Amino acid sequence: MKMVKSLILGSAAGLLAMSGAQAADLPVKAKAVEYVKICSLYGAGFWYIPGTDTCIKLSGYLRVDVVVNTNSDDTGNTSGAGGAKNRFTNGYTWRSREDLAIDTRTATEYGVVRTFFDATFSWTTGTYAGNGTGATVYEPIGPSPFSSAPNNANAGAVAGGTVGVYYAFIQFAGFTMGKAISPFSAPWTNYPGNNFDGLVGGGGTVTGVNQFIYTAQFGNGVSGTIGVQDQVAYYQAGVQNLGATAVVPGTGVISATGAASVPGGTAALGAFGGSDYAGTIAPDIIGVLKVDQAWGLFQASVAAHDNHVAYYGATEVTGHPGDRWGWAGQLALSLKTPMTGAGDVINVQGVYTDGATRYNIQDLAGSAGANTIYGGTGLAGAYQSVGFGIAPDTVFATGFQQQLVQTWGMRGGFTHNWDPYWNSSIYGAWASVHYNGTAKTLICGVGGLVGGSFRGTLNPAGSGTAVTSCDPDYNIAQLGFITRWTPVKNLTFSGDVTFTHLDQKMAGTALAPSATIGKPALIYELKDQNTVLLLLRAQRNW
Repeated sequence: MKMVKSLILGSAAGLLAMSGAQAADLPVKAKAVEYVKICSLYGAGFWYIPGTDTCIKLSGYLRVDVVVNTNSDDTGNTSGAGGAKNRFTNGYTWRSREDLAIDTRTATEYGVVRTFFDATFSWTTGTYAGNGTGATVYEPIGPSPFSSAPNNANAGAVAGGTVGVYYAFIQFAGFTMGKAISPFSAPWTNYPGNNFDGLVGGGGTVTGVNQFIYTAQFGNGVSGTIGVQDQVAYYQAGVQNLGATAVVPGTGVISATGAASVPGGTAALGAFGGSDYAGTIAPDIIGVLKVDQAWGLFQASVAAHDNHVAYYGATEVTGHPGDRWGWAGQLALSLKTPMTGAGDVINVQGVYTDGATRYNIQDLAGSAGANTIYGGTGLAGAYQSVGFGIAPDTVFATGFQQQLVQTWGMRGGFTHNWDPYWNSSIYGAWASVHYNGTAKTLICGVGGLVGGSFRGTLNPAGSGTAVTSCDPDYNIAQLGFITRWTPVKNLTFSGDVTFTHLDQKMAGTALAPSATIGKPALIYELKDQNTVLLLLRAQRNW
């Protein structure tokens, strides 16, 4: 027993010695661990960046769209292959998209400093276009170095997808600096109750526009905003150089030969010459008054827009017209309607523009400002029918000043919640485009028949039908219905159908070839047109 006891004690002593030697290798005191802490100052989802007093929130969504009967997602089928209504028109367009937003906020003695970044990563099916030889090429919607490759040569390539920067801005002491939604737009931007992107009738820029804006809070939900924003791309509808001398009413006919004609001498009806911008010179000036209270919201917005064009011809010696400032005004109203259901709301807005068309026919409704829609015909001698509707900011021709284009518009929607899982919206929009007398004469000639940039296109020889009206004015109306199902929080399935009617004022016949979408150089009846599309969407927000 004494021997066993001695062995046990000896073993214990050895183990203690070994553990002591190992302990000597450990640090005397462990360093503190930086834990991620919840930041409750700015709402759910914010965390402190370890080691700082800055809070950060990551959010976004994953979206899958299938759009039926169109070549774009989801701006309408009013031009190009979508408006052709033939074998170049897609039966569907498919898109998968991931959105990532990064929101940081830091409290300072001047108030909160905020930065916000939002980017999208998209993969969208494209379309096929003719090349005039009986063969087609695949043209993806997103930019790609493979865009001219035949068939599906870009399928699976990283460059075949697109990366979009929606928002990248700083907010500090009432200022917003960077790419954000225009303050001119209503809070629902393009969506008074819909998923459809292409509604006319008000401001847009849901993907953001560069700006330098100051907002003052007056209390009781009242605020005022003033500042400037970039007009390039999102707020330029076109300054159309008709490339021709023309006729001022009452002065007689002047030859209308010019650079606007396409090869072969036939003016492209609907093109209205070519857009002829000079370099940037002045941003748009924005002012907004907003009242946001328990019953809903009211907003009044105004914008000033400079139209700055290049030259009448190819060089400086040809001269140029002077700048023309346009403007836009918009009223928006949101009313909560608890009497019809919890969360129900009516959103409406109305807008007028004079030389600032994009504040009505917004950037994602761009095709609605450049309509070329084909259809059937019952007119003897006509191949098919076609409807045109073009809405630039201005038109001009050699020796003439810019002529501002006026538009009116409205959009609205009513959303009803059937229960916590289902809701539906009915929505609509309307825009009317008007040209003054001088602009119409530059485009159509005297009486709509002689001279102008359309000669040789309207009433082509052998059509057998006189042109009764050359009038670039038009109206466009849209009506839609959407139903959404949210079976679990942040997961929504929706179906959105949109009908569009083009009420164009041209009458008679025209020559309107477009080989890239399979349209031959034959006679077409000028006629109002209708289109319809369906958007099916699944979206998970996080």
